[in-house]
Amino acid sequence: MEHSGNCCKNKILTIPNVLSFFRLGLIPLIVWQYVWEKNFTLSLCLLALSGLTDIADGIIARKFDMVSDFGKIFDPVADKLTQAAVMVCLVTRFPAMLLPLLLLIVKESFAAITGLMIVRRGVVLGADWHGKVTTVLLYGTMLLHLAWVDIPMAVSHSLIGGCAAMLILSGVLYGIRNLKVLAQRREPV
Repeated sequence: MEHSGNCCKNKILTIPNVLSFFRLGLIPLIVWQYVWEKNFTLSLCLLALSGLTDIADGIIARKFDMVSDFGKIFDPVADKLTQAAVMVCLVTRFPAMLLPLLLLIVKESFAAITGLMIVRRGVVLGADWHGKVTTVLLYGTMLLHLAWVDIPMAVSHSLIGGCAAMLILSGVLYGIRNLKVLAQRREPV
């Protein structure tokens, strides 16, 4: 039997997308545990669970041909909202975390505006390698700051600096990619 291609391209209710919705639901729990309960261990566990579901949804989407246009847009939104919420929490103990938080906001705002313009042309772009590296670095840095309560400032600042540098690189590369796509003449369908 011949494979029909991407069976879920236009579907919203897929297992990977449900996992992204689940990640969104974890955000208030992470914030509650961190800010109000001061339970850094549970915050760490919830963030780790969020990261694992992010990995799982990508694997499931590709392995079982459940990649959807909605998922290509929604998955990174769930990631960025999680990252921003956790960084806001961490700023309360690690003020230097404000730098990657602000860079994330600038990068994602530009990506969202140009990305929506691209989607209006009927094109949905997926994540590039540098976006994935940035996500891994951000999650690793956040997890380490949650797990290592007395992290030395030199280590903290080095990790935060690495995140900031990767956010800048990724933002520039996505900016170039998105602007190139927008500069292309629209081909008739």
